[in-house]
Amino acid sequence: MALGRAIVRAPQVFLFDEPLSNLDAKLRTEMRAELLKLHRQLRATMIYVTHDQVEAMTMGQRIAVLHEGRLRQLGTPGDVYERPGDEFVARFIGSPGMNILLGVADSGRGKRTGGAVLRCGSLTVPIALAYEGELHLGVRPEHVTVCGLGEGAGDAEVRVVEPLGSETLVHLDAGGQPVVARVPGLFEVPDGQRIGLRVDAKRLHFFDASGARVA
Repeated sequence: MALGRAIVRAPQVFLFDEPLSNLDAKLRTEMRAELLKLHRQLRATMIYVTHDQVEAMTMGQRIAVLHEGRLRQLGTPGDVYERPGDEFVARFIGSPGMNILLGVADSGRGKRTGGAVLRCGSLTVPIALAYEGELHLGVRPEHVTVCGLGEGAGDAEVRVVEPLGSETLVHLDAGGQPVVARVPGLFEVPDGQRIGLRVDAKRLHFFDASGARVA
């Protein structure tokens, strides 16, 4: 009703403050689509405030990520997801958010390739970045794949398995570091079993000890 009253006044800008927060999941999905259609029809600017990153990603043409009164990043949904400006944005955008693993880079072991070797818990990852010292590795769950023991970057222990039908979220412990892998389809593995992990070397993100993006 409030939206209808606003539309008849033909404003140039609409401000939405978490309009879908009290709806159930099914109705929220339907209303997202209706608001997108309305935006195209009215061709008006809409500022949409939400704590739901799914709403931000699906409805926004540009996203401003705010935290503790500070603008952390401004960009398109693709920019914010594919190249987060810092660890907060990396963890916040995405469901689940990006895996952040604390590691130590050794450039001496990567001299042949001009890069370094990054050790994060039980994982050892060769990287193209020439860096020495503490370095945080970021990798999205969809860029972590499971494999046989000893066949990937390292082994990890299964903690929890979440079957979602079209995909399965596998929560693992990689030498004390939590990792989530998104596996297509239904993937059955018992809790406590150790499996190998691979990470997509082309889809890695790096942050320094303060959480700022390095590469």
